[in-house]
Amino acid sequence: MRLIGLAGWSGSGKTTLLSRLIPELGARGVAVSTVKHAHHHFDVDRPGKDSFAHREAGARQVLVSSARRWALMTELRGAAEPPLTELLARLDPVDLVIVEGFKRDPHPKIEVFRTANAKPWLHPEDAAIIGIAADVTPPATTLPHLHLDDVAGIADLVLARAVTLRG
Repeated sequence: MRLIGLAGWSGSGKTTLLSRLIPELGARGVAVSTVKHAHHHFDVDRPGKDSFAHREAGARQVLVSSARRWALMTELRGAAEPPLTELLARLDPVDLVIVEGFKRDPHPKIEVFRTANAKPWLHPEDAAIIGIAADVTPPATTLPHLHLDDVAGIADLVLARAVTLRG
């Protein structure tokens, strides 16, 4: 498996770009999985469902399965958030894993930048950033940069710069 990340401030367009990159890479025959980091409380379940009741009652893990999909939810119950390497080890093998978020981790990342966010650039301070996807030309940098709408070009960059995961 190979790995690359998309990093940027909230609202920069990481999810939008990823939702456009996945079909582009799929059309090239690349099987993709994703890992998404959330900085806030989130839930993949909802009140009224049996699995929600199981978790609320104190189950550490709840696995829900159907003929179409299965999902495993793990409650940390006060334990530390697992590091990215541990999460990656839980994935089934694919050609490429794209990580959205985890911007402080050292894996290679493409910075996603949107001017309207009025946030600072990440790349001057993060040596793991290997390219930029933005709606403007970045300030003085030697990093490859593409427009946010150049999905084919960004896919080329992803495939050229993703690193092999060590198992």
